[in-house]
Amino acid sequence: MTTSSVAAPDAPAKSRGGARVAVQKFGTFLSGMVMPNIAIFIAWGLITAFFIETGWTPVGILGGFGETDGVANVGLVGPILTYLIPLAIAFQGGRMVYETRGAVVGAIMAMGVILGAAGTVMILGAMICGPLGAWLIKQIDKIWDGKIKPGFEMLVNNYSAGILGFGLALLGFFWLAPVFKAIAEGLGVAVEFLVNNSLLPLASVIIEPAKVFFLNNAINHGVLSQLGAQQVEESGKSILFLLEANPGPGLGLLLAFTFFGVGIARSTAPGAILIQFFGGIHEIYFPYVLQKPILFVAVILGGATGVGTNVLFNSGLVAPASPGSIFAVLTATSKDSYVGVILSVVLSAAVTFAVASFFLLASRKRDLASGNGGDMSAAMAKLQANKGREANAATAGLLGNNSPANEEEAEASLGGVGSASTATATKVQNLVFACDAGMGSSAMGASVLRNKIKKAGIEGVTVSNKAIANLSGDEDLIITQEELTERAKQKNPNAQHVSVGNFMNAPQYDQVVEQLKNQ
Repeated sequence: MTTSSVAAPDAPAKSRGGARVAVQKFGTFLSGMVMPNIAIFIAWGLITAFFIETGWTPVGILGGFGETDGVANVGLVGPILTYLIPLAIAFQGGRMVYETRGAVVGAIMAMGVILGAAGTVMILGAMICGPLGAWLIKQIDKIWDGKIKPGFEMLVNNYSAGILGFGLALLGFFWLAPVFKAIAEGLGVAVEFLVNNSLLPLASVIIEPAKVFFLNNAINHGVLSQLGAQQVEESGKSILFLLEANPGPGLGLLLAFTFFGVGIARSTAPGAILIQFFGGIHEIYFPYVLQKPILFVAVILGGATGVGTNVLFNSGLVAPASPGSIFAVLTATSKDSYVGVILSVVLSAAVTFAVASFFLLASRKRDLASGNGGDMSAAMAKLQANKGREANAATAGLLGNNSPANEEEAEASLGGVGSASTATATKVQNLVFACDAGMGSSAMGASVLRNKIKKAGIEGVTVSNKAIANLSGDEDLIITQEELTERAKQKNPNAQHVSVGNFMNAPQYDQVVEQLKNQ
């Protein structure tokens, strides 16, 4: 009876957590296809900004307008967007599923969709066909795995991939292309409806909370990049690239903590501003929002203000701003959109600052009296409990509780959830900081921890950063932000797992260093 009374409330929480993790994994997979190819988007954006007919330095032969020797100019803008970007995404998606062999078959299938949907940018189709083609050739290879006679391996492998690619290209051209084209056009109509009726700012109600819970990649790379690229081809710019990348809300929130926060949140906020606003690593402000969930209101209102300003000024970017730094945003800003884009950043920051300051001032006395109002690690652990999710041993043990039970948890905390006894027996040599994309926050966190280990004089420990999807299973200790720990545990359940809140100044780092000294 006691067991059932405890388990019953946890079931919905686990279900919610499982759904959240599933969406995160899906978004990360999409991000894994797009992020390695961001350089192509940037190059294409610069070509567009400079050479199209309304660009800074219009050049017909490059921008794709006018004629040369009586022949219409094709230019670079259209072909890169129509062929290179979708094929690169499809190739990367196929490689993620089945290495180079899968990448080749996936790209063949994607080419059928690209050509079959002439006139429509097929980034969405490439995201599906690349991994799908790779998965199909992987299943076919399993049929005769180990059954091919020596000397015939290359013949069978090449012809099986070629014949499958032939069939998938036809499938994509005749049957899938019309479906993906209809979906893309439908999404375009929906966005156009929101823009024409001044409803696009409502998108912030979804996007801003999604960012904080690491769920934005599914929206950003699955929908916004596709539609934004289509809009750039049609009008030379797109507001959709600004929905998620605007650094204004994060700036406003961190400024509010700088002036009106308490404890560690206030002391770390100024440094976080430099990393978020200029470095473009938005993840650094997520723990500040999670510390006080009411602050979701501030970032939503700030985000909606920024979107509304861009709608009013008809401003947009010519390419994705990645990372979401003010420098990246301004670099990708359309020639006629600087006033609107700059105002959108300033006003979104101002609104977020005003609303967040109101909430921080309203709770300031209570936070000071409690003595832990600025402790983001404690606040996040409390938030997890309030949401009905299990408090993991890493968080519980590293928060400084002194009861005998928690001291035992502290010893096991670096062993991760559910595998403490196994993990703590493993000597830590390969330490990895993992995040969603394997770049921004994980690179910063790894750098901070690497410096701490170096100052402690510890040798024989490598510290690196990876995307969670790229964890190989040979890691001894994995550090992630709270919302990503569950996914990291699924990739490598045998490693020690540590969850952190503020990855730039987490108290857990000192615990890790102490463990490394003692091992």
